[in-house]
Amino acid sequence: MKEILIRLFNQEKLTKNEAEEVLINIGSGKYSEPEIASFLTVYLMRSITPEELAGFRNALLKLCIPVNLSEFNTIDVCGTGGDEKNTFNISTLTAFVLAGAGEKVVKHGNYGVSSACGSSNILEYFGYKFSNEESKLKADLEKSGICYLHAQLFHPAMKHVGPVRKALKMKTFFNMLGPLVNPGSPKNQLVGVYNQEVLRLYSYVFRELDMNYAIVHSLDGYDEVSLTGDFRYVSNKANDTLSPESLGLKKVKKEDLFGGNTVEEAAKIFMDILEVNGTEAQNSAVVANAGLGIKCIHPELSIKDSIQKAKESLESKKALEAFKLLVN
Repeated sequence: MKEILIRLFNQEKLTKNEAEEVLINIGSGKYSEPEIASFLTVYLMRSITPEELAGFRNALLKLCIPVNLSEFNTIDVCGTGGDEKNTFNISTLTAFVLAGAGEKVVKHGNYGVSSACGSSNILEYFGYKFSNEESKLKADLEKSGICYLHAQLFHPAMKHVGPVRKALKMKTFFNMLGPLVNPGSPKNQLVGVYNQEVLRLYSYVFRELDMNYAIVHSLDGYDEVSLTGDFRYVSNKANDTLSPESLGLKKVKKEDLFGGNTVEEAAKIFMDILEVNGTEAQNSAVVANAGLGIKCIHPELSIKDSIQKAKESLESKKALEAFKLLVN
């Protein structure tokens, strides 16, 4: 690690292979906490390169507990977090709308970072039991159209980094790695990012992967399609700035997306939306993201047709049915 740190302090960059090797060593417990803290601090002072991010991604996937779901045409929908907007659980609701629309969702998630209630918080609140057993996850996927991969059960190597991240109390490059390291290796992915620099980095990484992808970033800082204004949309075939109106939806206000201050408040909003008792703004935000998820899996569909399929899944309560099948 000493040689790596000297190079980094001298403003050198790591190659993809070097980045992969150093993170594998970190995840294997080969370095002390002060060494890990010094390494993470480098990336608080300068931006991570696309090659370094790709190498770190490769390392975490090699260190994780994998799940073989290759028989399904799966999709993951998630955001990086870190936008500090405290929205309701848009990506988790999006996952159930996709499942209700007949897609196979392998949702990778964790406890909340920038909101009071993350996807793991909400599912745990409703009694879902996390598991990393492949047979259970396959059964969930076949029964309800969705399975849930709680990150902490699949990335044991992160235990060497956790105390350092907690002590630093600052956002590190690990915050942007979560959506890139789904142990279920989905064939499609809709991901939201919290700023345009991360959008650029993700674009590089996803271009090198054999999958359908769509990356979104709302220009006012949301790591999803918020409908509060225009958003960036980058996929295998597109690189656009879109508006709510271009999706056939109305613009919403930021207060319409408030997620509550407690898990209980977040859970009520979550169920209201699934039971089709949400506000028009709440429903539209979920439908917008789910529609782009459907578009990601089925590039031949128009965005508006994809939005319509998502709307039907929510309004027919098929999304609610998928949720009940998973949790019960």
